[in-house]
Amino acid sequence: MAEPAQLSGPSVQKFEVLDSSRHSLLVRVTHWIYTLSFFGLVLSGLAIILAHPRLYWGETGAVGAPSLIDLPVPFVRDIPIRGPGRYVHYLSAWICVTTGLIYVLAGTFTQHFRRNLLPKRKHFSWHSISQVVLDHLRFKKPTEEGARSYNVLQRLSYLTVVFVLLPLMIWTGLAMSPAIVSVFPFVVTVFGGQQSARTIHFFAALSLVLFLLVHLVMVCLAGFTLRTGAMIIGSSAVRRDRP
Repeated sequence: MAEPAQLSGPSVQKFEVLDSSRHSLLVRVTHWIYTLSFFGLVLSGLAIILAHPRLYWGETGAVGAPSLIDLPVPFVRDIPIRGPGRYVHYLSAWICVTTGLIYVLAGTFTQHFRRNLLPKRKHFSWHSISQVVLDHLRFKKPTEEGARSYNVLQRLSYLTVVFVLLPLMIWTGLAMSPAIVSVFPFVVTVFGGQQSARTIHFFAALSLVLFLLVHLVMVCLAGFTLRTGAMIIGSSAVRRDRP
């Protein structure tokens, strides 16, 4: 921890860096690139869904065919949004995939996942898990000590996103690409058809959006300016009045 800097004047304050290495440069850069591309995916994905807000299971699905789920959104058929939406979706998807691969490779090489995200034995105690759950349900602001590391729910959720949901999104996305399927048919057969892959893709995307909303709520609860600043400059800092 860095030594607090003394400030002179009528109101003497102390500036303390909580953790100058909380977020590495690579984590920060990939975080913001992924954030921008993720919003591109969400907006373009919404355009694609509005063009056909029905989900099917199996290989085929079209207007007039029995659907698995009819989504409660308008069926926009007169506005040409599906084509442009797909172009933006594909571009954003490849940016996400490239950024994600760089993050995973670098995180593995630097042992970021083992040091910061892989839960330790102490995290799986009943007291630790129950306390974290209660704190989240009560929207309790984390202590300064707790803010220096990820709790067990954060670790598990981040690992689930990085190693389960995102790979599932990539795989199901590839399964909807005729060019990919023509060369690697197993990509889609494992799901039972392109429409099955599309349905799984939708719910995986919905899970990521829910994760984002919870993430934003927790960032605001912990201090939006402080946490966002940490993701920009790489450290967390607070300023207190000296007694």
